[in-house]
Amino acid sequence: MNTAIILAGGVGSRMGVDRPKQFLMVRDKPIISYCFDIFQNHSEIDKIVVVVSDEWQGFVDEYAKKYGVSKLCGYAPAGKTRQHSIYNGLKCIEQNAADTDIVIVHDAARPLVSDQIISDCIKGATEFDGAMPVISVKDTVYQSKDGKKIGQLLKRSELFAGQAPESFKFRKYLDIHNEVSDEEIGSTAGSSEIAYRHGMEISMVKGSERNLKITTIEDLETFESILKGVN
Repeated sequence: MNTAIILAGGVGSRMGVDRPKQFLMVRDKPIISYCFDIFQNHSEIDKIVVVVSDEWQGFVDEYAKKYGVSKLCGYAPAGKTRQHSIYNGLKCIEQNAADTDIVIVHDAARPLVSDQIISDCIKGATEFDGAMPVISVKDTVYQSKDGKKIGQLLKRSELFAGQAPESFKFRKYLDIHNEVSDEEIGSTAGSSEIAYRHGMEISMVKGSERNLKITTIEDLETFESILKGVN
């Protein structure tokens, strides 16, 4: 069974708007609903769990029912960090998940993920311990410890930018969270980071520039432009 955990607990402070970015309305529809559409209609996704704060759960439930998200099977509380939210999502499905089930972690603020990326991530997590979509780094990247002068040159051909969704074998991924400290969970920046650090073999699949995460007003404008081009 493949379960998608949709992260919708972020507060979107960098947007400077009156609500979390995943709940902003675009063409009379919240951004999270575009994300729902993709996972609801994907043939390899069996269930959906949403991680969301209590104050927004009613809003999510309203639009899930409005747009017929029949795969939605539950809610988990938002955590104090992104990785804590993921942990809450994992615990939400633990009772009904088999050890070898695949869990697909995705951000509600990435409403343009493709069916192909989701399928590739599921396949990657089946063949390895997990998988994540990546795109090549286009610009030259430099490392600096003090932020003032170049400390090291990095080889661009060996650098990749990670995206979501990230997929994992359920039990291996949950066990790591059960065993590490709360501090380590809180300091984890990306879903695959903690998996890689504790010995899970994570494959890379082809991502897409279109699979943007809405973080700024400019990102929102790009999303709206893409929708105009589609319709």
